[in-house]
Amino acid sequence: MRIAVIGTGYVGLVAACCLAKSGHEVIAVEKDKSKLNMLQNGMLPIYEEGLSDIFEHITKDKRIVFSHDLKGALRHVDMAMIAVGTPATSDGRVDLSQVNEVAASIAEFSQKPMTVVMKSTVPPGTGEMLLRRYFSKANADIEYISNPEFLREGKAVWDWYNPDRIVIGSSSRDSANLLAEVYDDIKAPKIIMDITSAEMVKYASNAFLATKISFINEIANLCERVGADIDDVAPAVGMDKRIGKHFLQAGLGYGGSCFPKDTKGLEYISLFNDYDFNLLKAVIEVNAKQRVIAVRKVVQALGGDVMGKNIAVLGLAFKPGTDDVREAPALDIIDHLCSDGAKVNACDPMAIENAKKILKNNGVKFYSNPYEACAGCEAVILATEWPEFLKLNWKAIKESMKPPFVLLDGRNALDRGVIVSCGYEYYSFGRRTKRL
Repeated sequence: MRIAVIGTGYVGLVAACCLAKSGHEVIAVEKDKSKLNMLQNGMLPIYEEGLSDIFEHITKDKRIVFSHDLKGALRHVDMAMIAVGTPATSDGRVDLSQVNEVAASIAEFSQKPMTVVMKSTVPPGTGEMLLRRYFSKANADIEYISNPEFLREGKAVWDWYNPDRIVIGSSSRDSANLLAEVYDDIKAPKIIMDITSAEMVKYASNAFLATKISFINEIANLCERVGADIDDVAPAVGMDKRIGKHFLQAGLGYGGSCFPKDTKGLEYISLFNDYDFNLLKAVIEVNAKQRVIAVRKVVQALGGDVMGKNIAVLGLAFKPGTDDVREAPALDIIDHLCSDGAKVNACDPMAIENAKKILKNNGVKFYSNPYEACAGCEAVILATEWPEFLKLNWKAIKESMKPPFVLLDGRNALDRGVIVSCGYEYYSFGRRTKRL
């Protein structure tokens, strides 16, 4: 199949490269000149585990072409996948300007029958709107399919080839079967439904996972008040097959490009359709509160005031395995601490450059070496559970710090017994300092 993938962000670039690896002829269209220049010169603008090997292979064999020319690309393909950004606006709405722009261009430039596949996350009802507003007026017949992605950043390549399901939303069985053939090398259930239902599957899935995270954080906060231990509670709860063990890790809460945007987007969709989604409101509120609770723990541990105090934050990406800092808890925490007069040293294996763009006016010092970042600090916050941070020599770090040697384990990822034995004032979420 000859396929154009429009947009080379985390989703689009993974899709383009994996489709090329599967034997399809791919034209990846990107209008950002700096990103396009990197791709055309054999460089990846993002980090994704396993992507560089695929990228090197398909570019060497010339199985993918990178271009800025959408009009030219559409002349040579049978299918166009839209994978542009759909960021949230300040009021929670989903910004569809890039989607609308691409849809209008496809309608204008199309010269032969084509299938358009939506990989971007769009609100339920968007597909029908695009058909009505653009594709029904196109120069050629266009079939539209909603094909939401369920890729985890950092594990996107693995998830592409090992999905739990492939959701295909279409009003045409023939076009749905055509897309199913594109994924013929992927062994997963292919579920066909109408367009709007497929769009809702994406939002419902992310909202449910976010709900599990906020729920277990509420339980962890309650554990602290009643003397229970979340490390005992969460695994026992997760053993219930009706619940499952995943997304029951207490800590700073969720971040990234999907959960925050999609939960707020679904809340807005609910309000717009005259429905008060109270459960989802609580999920969003709890997640925001976790970051405030983290700051409060550190402030109280440092005597109620962080003015002039040196604090190291280990981890800037919203999770390990990615350089993405969008909605990362660490950035909110750093901003709060700096506003209160703290001097912050920040460290991350991959996300420093992206974080600098956001924290450039906060006076934050950036370090690639965690030992240097912690030296001279009164407190350390583990904000992202990078494997290299979990293996640090915490005794050596303490010897380079200043009293009172506070360590906030924002991901409940460290061995608290080891940390306490090193002489730290150890804080976490829902954990007792000593276990039975």
